[in-house]
Amino acid sequence: MATIPNVKRFRPFCPTCNDHFTLMVVLPKDADVNAYLADAVTRHDHKAFNDAKTQTTKVRVGQQKQKKAK
Repeated sequence: MATIPNVKRFRPFCPTCNDHFTLMVVLPKDADVNAYLADAVTRHDHKAFNDAKTQTTKVRVGQQKQKKAK
């Protein structure tokens, strides 16, 4: 698997969701990282993040017994 060399991975904390989220970004050399992360947290889509989180962490309640076909 090839990786992109200048991609940085950040895990900022969103106080609204009360959780960390992963952010992968390529920043220019003269960019202010703290200002970018603060802006990214304000633009964070809380509904989509929580929907995706519930999709991946669904718990199966129970399995139904399947009848064997004879």
